[in-house]
Amino acid sequence: MMEFKITTEYIELIKLLKVLGIAETGGHAKAIVDDGEVKYNGVVDYRKRLKVRPGDKIEVDGETINVV
Repeated sequence: MMEFKITTEYIELIKLLKVLGIAETGGHAKAIVDDGEVKYNGVVDYRKRLKVRPGDKIEVDGETINVV
């Protein structure tokens, strides 16, 4: 489990995946989301521009990211 701290109101899901190094490029991040590999607060979510906010939990590739 890891924590990711944001200093703004939210971060888009694909940007979060890129910043954390889970995706190498924006296209790779979109593919990960399209393939249903990302869970948002426990539910598979296909929205690439999803606004991830503090308190949300993202699960991808066996890793859990808590956004604070």
